[in-house]
Amino acid sequence: MNTIVPTRQVLPILISIVGVLALTPLVRALARRLGMVARPKADRWHTRPTALLGGIAIAVPVLLIELFVQWGSLQPLVVIGASCWLFLVGLLDDLINLKPYQKLAAQVLSASAVIACGLSLPWTGSPPLNAAITLFWLVGITNAINLLDNMDGLAAGIATIASGALAFHFHSIGQPSMVVMMLVMAGALLGFLVYNTNPASIFMGDCGSLFIGFFLAASALLDPAPGRARTFLPVLAVPVLTLFIPIFDTLLVTVLRKLAGRRVSQGGRDHTSHRLVALGLSERKAVLLLYGLAALSGVLALVVSELPLDVGMAAIIGFSVVLAVLGVHLARVQVYDEEEVRSAHQRPLVAFLVELSYKRRVFEVLLDVVLVSLSYYAAELIVFGPITTERGWDRFLPLMSALVSIKLVAFLMMGVYRGIWRYFSLPNVVLYAQAVVMATAACAFSLLFFNRFEGLSRAVFAIDALLLLALLIGSRLSFRVLYRLIRPRPVHGARRVLIFGAGDAGELLARELLNNQKLGRVPVGFADDDPLKKGRVIHGLKVLGGNGTLSEVCSANTVEEVVISSHKVGPERVRALIRDCQALDIPLHRLRISFERIDGAEDPDPVPDDTESAISVG
Repeated sequence: MNTIVPTRQVLPILISIVGVLALTPLVRALARRLGMVARPKADRWHTRPTALLGGIAIAVPVLLIELFVQWGSLQPLVVIGASCWLFLVGLLDDLINLKPYQKLAAQVLSASAVIACGLSLPWTGSPPLNAAITLFWLVGITNAINLLDNMDGLAAGIATIASGALAFHFHSIGQPSMVVMMLVMAGALLGFLVYNTNPASIFMGDCGSLFIGFFLAASALLDPAPGRARTFLPVLAVPVLTLFIPIFDTLLVTVLRKLAGRRVSQGGRDHTSHRLVALGLSERKAVLLLYGLAALSGVLALVVSELPLDVGMAAIIGFSVVLAVLGVHLARVQVYDEEEVRSAHQRPLVAFLVELSYKRRVFEVLLDVVLVSLSYYAAELIVFGPITTERGWDRFLPLMSALVSIKLVAFLMMGVYRGIWRYFSLPNVVLYAQAVVMATAACAFSLLFFNRFEGLSRAVFAIDALLLLALLIGSRLSFRVLYRLIRPRPVHGARRVLIFGAGDAGELLARELLNNQKLGRVPVGFADDDPLKKGRVIHGLKVLGGNGTLSEVCSANTVEEVVISSHKVGPERVRALIRDCQALDIPLHRLRISFERIDGAEDPDPVPDDTESAISVG
C-alpha cells in the first residue's frame, strides 16, 4: 500500500504535535513572568495583552526531531541549520528589538549559506541570476510570513497548509524522508494552533515567524536528485503557488502602503485579513477564507505539475486573475487616515503612482486581454485537446494575437469600457452579449477573408463566444458578488428598518440602505399586503408579512422604524399603518423625492409631492 508516510516514520510527527502541545503552556507562562507580552497598540490588531515567544515552543521540538530524522542528508541539514540561525536572530529581536537592517543582514547570511550548498530556483539558464533570484525568494518569503502574522492563527494556519502541500509534492516524487520533514513542521504548527487560534493566548513572535518563513522558503528549493531533468512548470509552480497567499498579502500591502505614502516596514491594520474584516467578515471567517485560498493554491501547485504545460499555465493564469480582482476589491477599503493620504499625494513619486493607479480602464483592457486569450484557449482545449506538436504554438500564438486585437477594437466600438463595475446590471449584460457577438463575427469574417477559415473550427468560435461572455460578465459582476457575500457590518447604533412595500421603490430603498451606512438605518425585511409576495427574498431580505401582521412582524424582528416605499399605498391604508405604529411606539416614515432649486429662480416644472425615491426619507 502506497501511503504518504511509512508507518515507522509516523512517530516523529506525533512527537512534534505532542511536544508543542506540552511545551507551549510552559513558554506562555515563562513569557508572562518575563514580561514578554504584546500589548495592544493603535497599529496592531489584538485588543488584549498576549504572551510572546511562542516560536520557542515550535522551533525547539522541530529542530531536535529534524536533526535526528535528517542526519546525514546535507541539503536538509543546511536548511535546518540556517533556519535555526534565524530562530536565534528572531528570539534576540523579541528580547531587545533589533534594527531592521540587522535582521536583513542575518537573513541574507542564512540565504547565502543555503545557496552556497547548491540550493536555488532553476528558473533561468544563468547560475548567477538563479542565485540572485533565490536570495530574493528566501528573504522575501521569510518576511512575507512575518508580515502575515497579523491575526490570530493566520500565519500558523497558512504555514501548516503550505507544509502539507510541500509534503504531498515530495510524496509525488518519491521522497519519504522529506515528506516526514514537512509533516513534522505541519504537526508542530497544528499543536501551536490550539493556543494561537482566536482568541489567541500566545503569539509566535519574530523567533517563530522568521524560523517558519525561512524553513518553508528553503524547503521548497530542495532537489532530491540534483542534476535530473525537471520540467519548467513544477519548478515554477510548486514554490510560488505553495506560498501564494503570503506573496499576495505582501504585494498588496507593499503597493497600497506606497500609494498612501507610508513605509513598507511600518505596521498597520491594512493587511488582507484586516480588509476582509473591514468589509464585514468576522475575524474567524476572514482567517478561514484565507485558509481556503491557501489550500486552493496548494492543490493547484500539485495539480499543474501533472498537467501539460499549456493547460497548467492556463490554470495558473486563471487563478491569478481571480486573486487580482480580489486585490482590486480589497484596495478600495479605506484603512488609512484621509489627511495622511492627501499629504502623501503631494510627493512626486507617490503622485505618479496614484495617477497610474487611477487608470482603471488600463486595468480593464489588460484584464480583457487575458480573458479573451483564456476563453479561446479553453475553447480549443475543449474541441481539440491540449496543444501538440502538430497543432503547435507557432500556429496558435499568431491567431491569438489577431483575435485579441480584433475583439478589443470591437469592445471599444460597442462602449464596453464606459461602464462602472460597481453598477453593473442587466442592460450591461445585454451590451456585453452584443459586443461578444459583434467581436466573434468580426473575427470570423476577418479569418474568412484572409485564409478562408482553413484549419479553424466553427465549434471553437461558438464555445469561445459563450466562455468569453461568461468571463466578462463574471469579472464585472465580481464587485457586486463580493459585496453580497461580504456585506459590511451595520454601523453601531443603526436603526432596524422594516420596508413597507416590496415593489420597485422598496427594492431601491433596500439597496440604498444596504449601500449607504451614513443613513444610520439597516433593513431587516419587507412587509407587503400582497399575499403572493410573502416569503420572497429581495437583496437577501425576506418579505415577512403584510395586511394584519405588521405588529407581529415588528415584534418578532425588533423593528425600530417603518418606512413606506410605495405611493400606491392609499390614504386609508396609511392611516391604519399610523395606528399600528403608534400602538407599537415605532416611527413611521414615507419615501419622497425632493429637488431643491438653488440658483434663486422659480422652478417652472415642480415635482409632484407624491413622487417616491430611494434617496430620502420624509
